[in-house]
Amino acid sequence: MNAMTQNELHTLSNSHLDALEEETIFILREVAAAFERPALLFSGGKDSLVMLKCAEKAFGAGRLPYPLLMIDTGHNFPEVTDFRDFRAKELGAELIVRSVEDSMKRGTVRLAHPGESRNVHQSVTLLEAIEEFRFDALIGGARRDEEKARAKERIFSHRDSFGQWQPKAQRPELWTLFNTRLQPGEHFRVFPISNWTELDVWQYIARENIALPSIYYTHKREVVDRRGLLVPVTELTPPKDGEQVVLRDVRFRTVGDITCTCPVESDAATPEQIVIETLAADVSERGATRMDDKTSEASMEKRKKDGYF
Repeated sequence: MNAMTQNELHTLSNSHLDALEEETIFILREVAAAFERPALLFSGGKDSLVMLKCAEKAFGAGRLPYPLLMIDTGHNFPEVTDFRDFRAKELGAELIVRSVEDSMKRGTVRLAHPGESRNVHQSVTLLEAIEEFRFDALIGGARRDEEKARAKERIFSHRDSFGQWQPKAQRPELWTLFNTRLQPGEHFRVFPISNWTELDVWQYIARENIALPSIYYTHKREVVDRRGLLVPVTELTPPKDGEQVVLRDVRFRTVGDITCTCPVESDAATPEQIVIETLAADVSERGATRMDDKTSEASMEKRKKDGYF
């Protein structure tokens, strides 16, 4: 009886993942059909790698109909950017990288002080890339379960000619019918894995045997405990006076700019072990790991209105 129950649960899980995969593939194909100059935002993180796997299934390896776009703060984890380059080359995909540092040189981004996180300033560089390449749709890996503002997002999220998101002007998406009409200068952000959860992502990674950057799995790292977050000790994030540096077994639930992304304590070395940890988690990825989401000035909703992902 127990074995039968396990089998039934396994079948149910696969059925659920099949439905999510099918929806994602449909959306990816819809973007290719509806827009002239789309691009897929690709950071090398787990969500974009899951999306890339679905794109492979949608179009075939080496046949992606749109380029990959990365907005680089210059402060990304090298394990992630190295994996990004490897995966793009492996797929034979065009990879476009635009840097916040270049925006700083142009004077379109000005930091309040040298140690300020560049994460929020990605909006400027992204909008500059959209103008440079005249992108009319950007495919992103955001999910509704990550954060409250993202829960408000449509799958096809309309952005005005300033790249801004207007939450009260979202278009209805009944019966999987997407309104893709655009006025000159406008574009869409499209989120094919909106309906996935963190647990779904890890179950899919396990099922499809998707390779990830090593920092997603347990490894030893020097950290300091700062307001309940394990801040990694790096040249960009040194310990403050009085803080004690400790060596912990950690992994990253999400990856981003070094200056605002924290690991969690974990000894999970495989996707299956992470699935078990995720089942027991009572704090979202961003809530547990992102320093920049802790202040109202850097709230996700404000950043999205300013053109953020």
